[in-house]
Amino acid sequence: MSDPSPLLAMRAGLITRFAADAALATLLGGSARLYDEPPRGAVPVYALFGDAEVRDDSVDGAGRHLHRHELTVIAKPGSTRSALEAAARMAALLAGTDMPLQGCRLVTIRVSALKASRDSRTGEARASLTVEAVTETF
Repeated sequence: MSDPSPLLAMRAGLITRFAADAALATLLGGSARLYDEPPRGAVPVYALFGDAEVRDDSVDGAGRHLHRHELTVIAKPGSTRSALEAAARMAALLAGTDMPLQGCRLVTIRVSALKASRDSRTGEARASLTVEAVTETF
């Protein structure tokens, strides 16, 4: 089996990092729920992977990638605070972390933006994080 793409490696690393934190699990309703799509019948608070982009940033033959990943925390209508608290905990967990990744090494990671919004159709509160990282392939 070949190593995953840098994008898949980063997603797996984020899941592993968040799943290990009891405080985040509590904020997300008992477990660190991070999904690709809203699961049918899921009750907020939970998080979703949003848009992601990985760009080649190789230098002198060294394989490097620039990452930009969006994560969105979904909360019940009128509960912006719960979405923001979970998003802030996720950001704290990424500060200065040495997150092991399959097939590549994390060079840097940071949360470059945190945004609160409300879904106009459902009224659900949302908090979105923009995670930027650099990885190197072995």
